[in-house]
Amino acid sequence: MNAAIISIGDELVLGQTVDTNSAWLSERLAAIGVKVGMHITVEDELGAVAEVIEAMCERSCVVLVSGGLGPTEDDLTRAGLARAMGVDVVQSEEMLASVEGYFRDKIGREMPARNRVQAMKPVGTEMIKNDWGTAPGIRAELDGATVFVMPGVPSEMRGMYEHCVEPAIQEIGKKDEVEGMGTLRRVILTKKVNTFGLGESDVGERLGKLMRRDRNPVVGTTVSEGICGVRIRAEYEDADGAEKAIAETVGLIEEKMGRFVFGCDDERLQDAVVQALQRTNRTVATAESCTGGLIGKMITDVSGSSDVYKGGYVTYSNEMKMTCLGVPKEVLEAYGAVSREVAGAMAKGVIEQTGSDYGVGVTGIAGPGGGSDEKPVGTVWIGIASRAKNGEIRCYTALLNQWGDRARVRDRAAKCCLQALRFVMLDEPIEKMSWVREVAVIGGT
Repeated sequence: MNAAIISIGDELVLGQTVDTNSAWLSERLAAIGVKVGMHITVEDELGAVAEVIEAMCERSCVVLVSGGLGPTEDDLTRAGLARAMGVDVVQSEEMLASVEGYFRDKIGREMPARNRVQAMKPVGTEMIKNDWGTAPGIRAELDGATVFVMPGVPSEMRGMYEHCVEPAIQEIGKKDEVEGMGTLRRVILTKKVNTFGLGESDVGERLGKLMRRDRNPVVGTTVSEGICGVRIRAEYEDADGAEKAIAETVGLIEEKMGRFVFGCDDERLQDAVVQALQRTNRTVATAESCTGGLIGKMITDVSGSSDVYKGGYVTYSNEMKMTCLGVPKEVLEAYGAVSREVAGAMAKGVIEQTGSDYGVGVTGIAGPGGGSDEKPVGTVWIGIASRAKNGEIRCYTALLNQWGDRARVRDRAAKCCLQALRFVMLDEPIEKMSWVREVAVIGGT
């Protein structure tokens, strides 16, 4: 069984509101073995709504629509569905009483006359009671597809889907199976393997034939906030087969990607860092300039980080670098604040000040101003000092100007520091990372 999801609303098309309904519905449908082939967002325009509903019914078994069921002039989903079906819109007295009751019993006032439109439906359709708001849903049949129209408000949509729509979809699947028209019992499982340190093209090259589109599980890549996720989707007749295939594919991805993999699904880079520190009974402290405390914030977002994070300094000015971390004045004057020597001195200084096992120092030019030909915006120097190696400091520079604005440069710089710390703890060469431009080792044995 396949499905399409339609989200309706000018605010979605214009980007004023993020469409979270489609992602949530796709996840729920996959959990019951329904594959979503398309998401479409449509403006509040009668002809467009009708055209898209009709087109999706021609290619899908189930069509889920959210939005456009309110009481105002721009709520056109009822009329759009009616036009697609070639029928008129009529009022349901039963649903009118239900909407009136919702206002009376849950809101505590008389229903405004304008809300009568929410009890309208295309001829030949069924209305779905809404116990979470004022707009009833609609169930219709069109071109062999079953259409479920739900409110756009996420809480109302989710309540209606869970209690009314999903059970109905499961019944459709059972009926089709009995009649030999397909099955709902196909299991769809997904997983995402998270990587950082390589570009998407580099990840794709490493994965090679794993990304063939005729493979099951299907493997693809997606990039979000600098993290390259390797997506896996397995479709099998039984859960055991799907789970086994997912596990085997995860193993193959980890083999090909190595230490660039730091976790799966919702696991973050800082989660992996804290776990690695906990496993080895080590601690870290941070000395931040361009990132402004973001690394410390990321680490302390993780529950249990107090066991491994000593604390940090935000030393934005040269005076603070000298006073708090002991960065020599002559080093700042000779090399400038954004340099290998200063990043290394910051990492060394924070270990000395806190007694931590590892020290992270970072300094750079986040922009949009402050860059030069020699040190353009996005230039970041990072130092990782290790007490275990007699104070060895590994320093390297990253050029992050491809990520554009100030906030993204700072975010990527913080993630570069976290991944670099992981690599040092794992004794992995930092120079393998695609954004590393220069590496130097200071001190140690």
